[in-house]
Amino acid sequence: MSKGIKILLLVLVSLSFSLSGCYYSSAMREMKAADQMFSQLKAADGAKLVPYEYCSAEQFLANAQREAAESDYKQARVFASQSRSASEAGLAGVKKK
Repeated sequence: MSKGIKILLLVLVSLSFSLSGCYYSSAMREMKAADQMFSQLKAADGAKLVPYEYCSAEQFLANAQREAAESDYKQARVFASQSRSASEAGLAGVKKK
């Protein structure tokens, strides 16, 4: 193997490790925020007052946790973000009622 190919492979491996670490920390932060928002919705009796948003937030959070357990941090972050958004919408709906 030539020296140029070895350097290229080393750069690609380093880049993939650094990107996966970014996805991990980003997903964990988003999942924590989603969990906190969902807890607030649950405490505000969201299951009864805004059942659609409550169920959506709960399922998106469960999907995020499943994806994180399977080391798919990019998709885990997407689901966690959707969960947080559903919880925020639910909390806004609770305040209106």
